[in-house]
Amino acid sequence: MDPLLKRIIEATGVSGYEKEIAGIMSAELKKSCDDVRVDNFGNVIAKKGKGKCKIMLAAHMDEVGFMVKHITKEGYIHFIKVGGIDDRILPAQRVVIKAKKGDCLGIIGTKPPHLQKDEDRKQPLKYEDMFIDIGCASREAAEKRVEIGDIAIFEPNAGVLNGKLCYGKAIDDRIGCYALIKIMEKLDVDAEVYAVATGQEEVGLKGARTAAFNVSPDYAIAIDTTIAGDTPQITERESSLKLGQGVAITIIEASGRGVIVNEKMKNLLMDTAKKNKIKYQVDVIEGGVTDGAIISMNKEGVPTGVLSIATRYIHAPTSVFHTDDLDTAVRLTIKAVEGLAKG
Repeated sequence: MDPLLKRIIEATGVSGYEKEIAGIMSAELKKSCDDVRVDNFGNVIAKKGKGKCKIMLAAHMDEVGFMVKHITKEGYIHFIKVGGIDDRILPAQRVVIKAKKGDCLGIIGTKPPHLQKDEDRKQPLKYEDMFIDIGCASREAAEKRVEIGDIAIFEPNAGVLNGKLCYGKAIDDRIGCYALIKIMEKLDVDAEVYAVATGQEEVGLKGARTAAFNVSPDYAIAIDTTIAGDTPQITERESSLKLGQGVAITIIEASGRGVIVNEKMKNLLMDTAKKNKIKYQVDVIEGGVTDGAIISMNKEGVPTGVLSIATRYIHAPTSVFHTDDLDTAVRLTIKAVEGLAKG
């Protein structure tokens, strides 16, 4: 795995607390862009090139995570979720509380099944009934390590699963952020191209809203992850996307509640992929939205495309993706931007 990709995946960046990953994105984009700044909202906005056409490329920096809500007298941590996380995956997961006094490892606990009554086992697990164990025996001891309001992330991890299949924390959407860096390194067009690493996507597409208003692009492409359908219990009707079969070109999100990709952008992306023999898949999403949804509604409207990388186990402690899909996302974005710049 590319050391930069590993660093980006493992960095901290819970929604609203993206400072660490924003620092990495700023430093890397400065190597290829003419101007890089962090706006009032915390978005990283990098600009490259000159021309009449303004094109915005967006990938979100933030990841789902947790925040310390309460410390019990016995020293256990009650928490809230930041972003969408399935409660059922939480028991026994390791987390890192990013405390002001230093990182604090914790383990999410719940009542053991051995002690649950039959009616308890029939009920879905809820995060409100869980806690984080940081190895302290009292509130006083715990307060020496963590504070109310500290954020927590799944324990960082990243690496190669097998061949071109890789895994890691916060794949959604750190692989999109990595793609932005690689795209800007290679782009050379007669247009103003803005690479925007957005904040707070997981909690309402907030950073994309403010950044799009600031940039006011003529066209936009959001780069994100999407649900792979090549694991057990997912039918092809639910998702036919497979790892290693190319970048996913999104047509519609959340049955139309998200972005309905502009006809010109849809044709551009598909025609460009075919012309350049870039492997791709088509993604029709019944649930979930991306930054593209909010960017497309900026001011009088922005023709917006969405390119996604099929990923297994999104919003979990560890997700899996294929590097070929990441590469095709980079290649197709570059070629599409070249086409938009020519008009």
